Amino acid sequence: MFIGPVFQREVVIAPRRNRIYILRTVYVTALLVLIATAWWVLSGTQRIRDLGDYARFGTILFQIFAPLQMAWAAFFAAVVTAAAVAQEKDRRTLLLLLLTRLTNCEIVLGKWLAVVLYVLVMLLASVPVFLALAMLGGISGAQIARVYAVTVASVLLCGSLGSVSALWRDKTFQALALTIFALVFWLAAGEILASGVLGQELGGVSCRVWATGVSPWRAVIEAMRPFADPVPALGPLQTPVFLFLAVSLAAAGVLNLVAIAGVRRWNATPDAAPVIAEEERTSAEAPGAEPASPRPDAAGSESVPGGWKEKLTTWQRRQESPDAPAGVPIQQAAAASRSRTRTVWDNPILWREIRTWAYGRKILLIRLAYWLLFALAVAGVYWLMSTGQWTAHASGAAVLVPLLLLSLILVNAQAVTALTSERDVKALDLLLVTDLTPQEIVFGKLGGVLYNTKEIILLPLLLLAYLGFYGVFSAENALFLLLGLTTVFAFCAVLGLHAGMTYENTGSAVGVSLGTLFFLTIGMAACMRIMLALSDSFQAQFIPFFAYMVLGGAGLYVVLGARNPSTAIGVASFLCPFATFYAVTSYLLGSPLAVFFTIVAAYGFTTAALLVPALYEFDVATGRTTLEEG
Repeated sequence: MFIGPVFQREVVIAPRRNRIYILRTVYVTALLVLIATAWWVLSGTQRIRDLGDYARFGTILFQIFAPLQMAWAAFFAAVVTAAAVAQEKDRRTLLLLLLTRLTNCEIVLGKWLAVVLYVLVMLLASVPVFLALAMLGGISGAQIARVYAVTVASVLLCGSLGSVSALWRDKTFQALALTIFALVFWLAAGEILASGVLGQELGGVSCRVWATGVSPWRAVIEAMRPFADPVPALGPLQTPVFLFLAVSLAAAGVLNLVAIAGVRRWNATPDAAPVIAEEERTSAEAPGAEPASPRPDAAGSESVPGGWKEKLTTWQRRQESPDAPAGVPIQQAAAASRSRTRTVWDNPILWREIRTWAYGRKILLIRLAYWLLFALAVAGVYWLMSTGQWTAHASGAAVLVPLLLLSLILVNAQAVTALTSERDVKALDLLLVTDLTPQEIVFGKLGGVLYNTKEIILLPLLLLAYLGFYGVFSAENALFLLLGLTTVFAFCAVLGLHAGMTYENTGSAVGVSLGTLFFLTIGMAACMRIMLALSDSFQAQFIPFFAYMVLGGAGLYVVLGARNPSTAIGVASFLCPFATFYAVTSYLLGSPLAVFFTIVAAYGFTTAALLVPALYEFDVATGRTTLEEG
């Protein structure tokens, strides 16, 4: 196969893993349970009179499931691909692949498709569910085909984006953050085009058509329409959906070509030979220098001109004392370097997280990207308020909610990679054999997460405080928002540490941590969307959704507490879905005080439930007990 043995191995090994069957079963079961819950809601609140009611039911579920499936598939294709490739770099296994006879194309495409394969298999497993919805009426096979075409194209493009980011950047968090930022800017570009800020037409084509052609969200909405309206200006592409397919597949191809061209250059290891060769050339070009002649070394063999072994030894010593100026003896420079000591705090983990570039200097690029995105959000808020289009439940939420969700995801990603990166480079094993206490390690990492994401946490809080001061929210509601959001930020940080401590594989830890966050936000939002679409009586719908939330709580307990059982984690796993459901319902009913107390109580308890075992069962969770016994 042209994509090489990396992908071939994954195709052969993947069917032997139980995880792929469990994921497919859980996903399809969740869809079926959601359909059954929605039918229970409809039949319990309305009378089913004719086939039109069945068709309306199937159409509503299709309009909810299609964007939801595209969103999670594209997001996890990007994030999991970035995490998997970054893990290869952290564990130095990518260097082994680069030393083989594998071509750049086989390495890049093989690893990319090997990770994306899991998402594509889950999409394939959900096809019968969508076909079952079509049997209710109101949905055609062409609509389902267009939706799946847009979803697969989005998955391929997002997977390519994650692969390029991970191959380019050295740190896992850098790769994840840049991938997430690219996704957000991608969606924002489509919304800016659709808003008409750049004009109504570009190149003779409506800006809304261009927005559909570049935005996966708008493309899947267009694909759900019963009939696709042709656009003569697009020529052979005919419809905006075909335009999106062409743009996304072309972009995926370009990203893979960039990765193929730069994989060896980006991941080249420092070598002493170029440095020695440069010294040799400089010595030979010095005025009055005579050609060096071979001379025997201690073993009697001839060395190359200039004494390669001596230069190599000098170069190695220079690496140990990089601050030594030219002409200063190595021994004197090393002594001067040892005399310059740095005061380390009582908690060395926290000192390293704050006082050193533990996550690379390129983290400044991530902060700059967030500042830029925050500036765009502020500009959007200002534009909505100045034009009188701001409303607390519509336009304003469309700007604030994505920013807040992005901030939560970044804090969670920073937390989970804070431990997985240490594990991948075998640094965690060194920490476990020291006299550092679990409190020092956990609180040190937690403090480092909060410090490195301080802009991501503080800027949204300052924006909400300003809106409260400006009068958009009442002082009471602004206080509720600030305290509630602070609680959720703490929950995201502790959740990431818990997942990074529990799962040894970086991809699994990132998937579990972000998957939990995805379920508690986007998943519960989908439930509320079904409720609003089928009935306005929340009291009548609680019982049908009870079963779904119980299953969701069981799933959370499996991923969060099965490996390290805890009664508190079990209670928290079942508490969070119900609390989120009640909080969203209370918000829609206009009761902000109930929302505040529910969020703070539920997520505050869950944060403590995850943090206490991390401190008092640290040895079991990280394997320190096994190391000491061995």
